[in-house]
Amino acid sequence: MYGGDEVSAIVIDLGSHTCKAGYAGEDAPKAVFPSIVGSVDQMEVDYPDNPEDNSGSAPDSKSKGKRRLYVGSQALGFRRDLMEVLSPIKDGMVVDWDIVENIWDHAFRECLLIDPKEHPMLLAEPCSNTQQQREKAAEIMFEKYQVPALFLAKNAVLTSFASGRATSLVVDSGGGSTTVAPVHDGYVLQKAVATSPIGGEILTDCLIKSLEQKGITIKPRYSFKRKEIRPGEFQTVDLDFPDTTESYKLYCQRAIASDIKECVSRAPDTPYDDSSYSNIPTTSYELPDGQTIEVGADRFKIPDIIFNPSLVQTIPGMESFAETAASLRGLPQMVIESINKCDVDIRRELFSSILLAGGTASMQQLKERLEKDLLEESPQAARVKVLASGNATERRFSVWIGGSILASLGSFQQMWFSKSEYEEHGASYVQRKCP
Repeated sequence: MYGGDEVSAIVIDLGSHTCKAGYAGEDAPKAVFPSIVGSVDQMEVDYPDNPEDNSGSAPDSKSKGKRRLYVGSQALGFRRDLMEVLSPIKDGMVVDWDIVENIWDHAFRECLLIDPKEHPMLLAEPCSNTQQQREKAAEIMFEKYQVPALFLAKNAVLTSFASGRATSLVVDSGGGSTTVAPVHDGYVLQKAVATSPIGGEILTDCLIKSLEQKGITIKPRYSFKRKEIRPGEFQTVDLDFPDTTESYKLYCQRAIASDIKECVSRAPDTPYDDSSYSNIPTTSYELPDGQTIEVGADRFKIPDIIFNPSLVQTIPGMESFAETAASLRGLPQMVIESINKCDVDIRRELFSSILLAGGTASMQQLKERLEKDLLEESPQAARVKVLASGNATERRFSVWIGGSILASLGSFQQMWFSKSEYEEHGASYVQRKCP
């Protein structure tokens, strides 16, 4: 399958936190939106069938299980009664394909404005993807969207390509999990992959709980309005919406808390302990409702959970996660463990090209701290080098960028899994075509 130069492939990276979609050959994704959706059960609410109201969901999605899905940051930003916020992905695996189809629909029809019949699709998938998941993705792409060709590429491989290497150790820390995967000659060494459920969302939850313990509650954006009484002086009026679901409230709080996290936190140079960070200078942050909060030790404590997961136990309200956290390994341990499971001959090369990818990995000072910890724990002969793109966009979207590079390579065009091959051999052929 080769469409010539004028047909560009579409690259989609559906992560646990955001979905990135765009044209191959471009340097950043055109569409970036949350990979969670709002869902309203049609049983309880009957909307008049007006076309304007149908934001982000295909018209036929109403009859399906009687729920209406809202996709995209704009549709989610609007508070609706009884709207639950659902995620299609759990532990890196897709659990609800109906939602995924709606997310793809939104990407094609609302964001990129393309007809999927005309473009080959490159999908990024987690290293842990099962055969069943890959076949399901192929089936939906060919049967529902009628795409001319498809390719499934592993996240870690794409990150490696984005930095121009065929061999590297990819540390991908995203919203829902952290994965350490060695890539050799463009293939993931599956037996040496290490994963941990600690990602940006857990850090955000820890921050919310930690602030609550200090008596600071984050007011979601919909729960108040600000009136200007004198020029430059605002008064906050609380609004009450009894029908807002708990999950939507949490979604709004997380959005604010993750912004606080991204603005003020940075990985500490040395392992966190209360005594040495108790008198650290605080940083101020203004919440949407106008109150200014001071964030002190938390800006170091929260990121340090990546390096020392047992810190979660010291945060009140995170008990549900604390039991799991006790058995988890920190990031440097995962890296060493993963490298030790690889062949002796490539260990040196892996130590000297450790790549950081994903949103959580773009935390300030994380690269320096990881390098420092690894130097202490790695064998003397190893030259430890942690590489991360200086450009924040590139770090967040490295998987997508790798996909964009790969799909636009001339030598890659013969690798596509084409529609005719799908019709001849069926979905299971995806295992042969996309290693």
